Amino acid sequence: MTEKVDLKTLSVRESEQVEWKESVADTDDVVKTLSAFANDWANLGGGYVICGAKEQKDQYGFPEICSVGLSASQIKEVENKVMAACRDRVSPSITPLVEEIPTQFPDRRILVFIMPATRSAHLFRSRDDAQKYFVRLSRETREARNGLLRELLVRKNVVEEWDRRPCLTATVNDLDLLALRDSLQRMNVFHPELGVEDYLSENKQLSALVPPLCFREPLTGLLRPRNFAMVLFGRNLQLHIPGAYALFSRYPGVDRSEPHAERTELTGTLVDQARRLVELLDFQSYVVFDKTDRSSPNAVKYPAQALHEAMVNALAHRDYEVADPTRVTVFSDRIEIVSPGSIPSGISLDELRSGRAPAKWRNQSLAWFLNRLQLAQAEGQGVPTIFRTMREEGCPPPRFEANEVRVICVLPAHPRHVPQQSL
Repeated sequence: MTEKVDLKTLSVRESEQVEWKESVADTDDVVKTLSAFANDWANLGGGYVICGAKEQKDQYGFPEICSVGLSASQIKEVENKVMAACRDRVSPSITPLVEEIPTQFPDRRILVFIMPATRSAHLFRSRDDAQKYFVRLSRETREARNGLLRELLVRKNVVEEWDRRPCLTATVNDLDLLALRDSLQRMNVFHPELGVEDYLSENKQLSALVPPLCFREPLTGLLRPRNFAMVLFGRNLQLHIPGAYALFSRYPGVDRSEPHAERTELTGTLVDQARRLVELLDFQSYVVFDKTDRSSPNAVKYPAQALHEAMVNALAHRDYEVADPTRVTVFSDRIEIVSPGSIPSGISLDELRSGRAPAKWRNQSLAWFLNRLQLAQAEGQGVPTIFRTMREEGCPPPRFEANEVRVICVLPAHPRHVPQQSL
């Protein structure tokens, strides 16, 4: 027995959780939204589809409910079609709860479908046999594609996180054993009595938090490196993971319209790329001197720690299934760092912009190694560190932009550099 639905309470809930339908012209729209609520992208526990009512604003701008209602025959038809589609055209099938609410009209009622969240990722098959996953984003029911779909499948344990999956085009012969041994020694986990090959076993774990470096295929018996091992220690990495490289560019002006620019392609392992980018970015962290300012005559153009943290965040949090490089672009008044892929789940753009982003890694096994190699900070300290160091050096705060395909971090130069550049 479910608790009676209160429409006034629903009108003030998160828009991700309630869908209002004044009339039901197409029951497929209802089923798509129910499957989206079951997938529960926003982690709200499910949602409601309310048929025969709409949400509107009163004269003071507050939400109010306009109850139109459905006739008895309409309710029966809609309920039968929706429940049949939820059973036959959603995989795994879903079973929403149903409730009828009286209106001010004795011959009409409101039909409510209540869909709790589930642990599965539900696929909806439309009448033309197209199969799609749907999620709820704000007030919209939207098809989950690309990174959004991959993230949904990972959340629902349909697939493993990318960095934990085996690299199916590589074998252990594609790993650089010298680079692996060097990293293990830096992490103080290499035991001299063991050979470096012993760390390539499918059973050898360096921590309970990360899987073994390699995976043995059940049928062929081949030992393949996992993606995080390939990114960190792989030879000819870009042959196996095409987007796993970085581009460092420098423009003398404030945009890309300049006729001359410098560009450096950085390949090799992720550790190699990070160390080379540190060297290139350190050249931008020079001092601008102003002897008229006796309280603070020296000011760096960019704090080195902020540059390092922003760069490593881009390498660690990026979506390596996207075949685009990580981009670091230096302009005369700012540095832009572009990380392919959307913001990792569990972090909002507002949190990122305010410097309050919680600790969340897209590639957790990769992040574990980067932290032990002292290339990345643990516990989500990277973004707060960027804000703090920029503020302490008198630089404007960093700016973040994001969409479904990339995240951009913009680090503005110290204001003192602007008149210096004009001179």
